[in-house]
Amino acid sequence: MTPELTALTLAALLQVVQYFLFAIPANRELGMGYTSSARDKPPSRQMSPVTGRLQRAMNNHFEGLIFFTIAVLVVTLGQQSTGVTQAAAWVYLAARIAYVPAYALGLRPRRSAIWFVGFLATLTLLIAALI
Repeated sequence: MTPELTALTLAALLQVVQYFLFAIPANRELGMGYTSSARDKPPSRQMSPVTGRLQRAMNNHFEGLIFFTIAVLVVTLGQQSTGVTQAAAWVYLAARIAYVPAYALGLRPRRSAIWFVGFLATLTLLIAALI
């Protein structure tokens, strides 16, 4: 497995961890009755600010993971793996790991800067695949 694919696999596992980091407190705060329902109506209780941030961080990673997956697949299938693409994949993963507590703790503007590092890493992969 290429280093880029390893980083992608770990990023997918990070998504699983983020799901649990959000789902456990959400179930406690909203109740299993609501979270196991079709959620046709808004919840009668609100999530705490931290749980809401964990949900947004999880959703943000779903969005970023789409682009990162495309970038890794293009690099891998195009046999364009280099030291630059490998480093970019690890930088993306490190940024996404750092993003979770930064978002949960409301660290702004650092959270946005961390997000941007991950975005630039993905962009680096895409551009490197074309060169």
